[in-house]
Amino acid sequence: MNNLNKTLIIDDEKLARERLKRLLSKYDNVFQIIGEASNGDDAEKLIEELKPDIIFLDIEMPGKNVFQMLADIKHKPFVIFCTAYDKYALDAFNTYSIDYLLKPVEDERIKLTIEKINRIGVDSKNDKIFELLEDFKNFYNKPSAITSISHKVGNKIIPVKLEDIVYFDASDKYVNFYNVSEDKFITDFTLSVLCEKLPANFIRISKSVIINKAFVKEMHKYYRGRFVFIMNDKKQTKIISGGIYNSSVKECFEL
Repeated sequence: MNNLNKTLIIDDEKLARERLKRLLSKYDNVFQIIGEASNGDDAEKLIEELKPDIIFLDIEMPGKNVFQMLADIKHKPFVIFCTAYDKYALDAFNTYSIDYLLKPVEDERIKLTIEKINRIGVDSKNDKIFELLEDFKNFYNKPSAITSISHKVGNKIIPVKLEDIVYFDASDKYVNFYNVSEDKFITDFTLSVLCEKLPANFIRISKSVIINKAFVKEMHKYYRGRFVFIMNDKKQTKIISGGIYNSSVKECFEL
C-alpha cells in the first residue's frame, strides 16, 4: 500500500475508540485517523464532510441505524465492521471485501485487515457492497441483544455465553464477570454499556453489580428497603442491592 488512507473511527464506546486508535497508530503509514464519531447521525455528517477512505464502524449505536446511514451517504468509503456482537449474517459482506473485527480487537487481527486492504485496494469498485447494505438495512433496524461476552486470555479471545454468566461486578478499572463455577472473567465494557447491550434477564441492582435473574436462588429483605440476593452458583454468592435501585428491583421481581 503506497497511499495513506484517511480513516474514521465510529463507535459509541469511548474506551473502544481509544483502544482502536492506539492499535491503528502503530500503522501510521497505512491509517491517517482524521476523526471519530459516537453515533450514526454524527458519523453520516463526518463521512460526507471529511470523505474518508476507510471507516471502522460499530454496528449497534445510538442515533441513525448504521445500515440506513451507509445506504444514505453519497461518499462510499471502505467499511470495516468492528463490534462485540456475534457475527450476524455478515459473512456475506466478506464476499464484497468488507472486513469484520470482533472486539476486543487485537494487533494481530489488524495486521490481517491491512493485508486484506493491500490485496483488494480501497480504490476498487465497491458498488456491490452498498447494494448489499441496502438489502440488510431494514433487517437490522432494531438492536439485537448480544449472546456472549469476550474474555481475553493471553493472545486468545474466548467468548463466554450470556446464559452461563451469573453476575457482573465492577472493580477498579475493570468489570469482572462470573459463571456458576465462580470462574472469573474480564470485559472492557463498562456497566453502563452492558446495561444497554444485555438482554432483559440481566438487571443492575447496584452501582457495581448486574445480575442474571435466571441465577437468583433467594431474595431477602435488607436494611432501608434494599435486598440481599443469594445467587445459585458454587459459592452461593450473596449480593446486596443499592438503595437507588430499590424501585427497579421491585418492578423487575414484581414485589
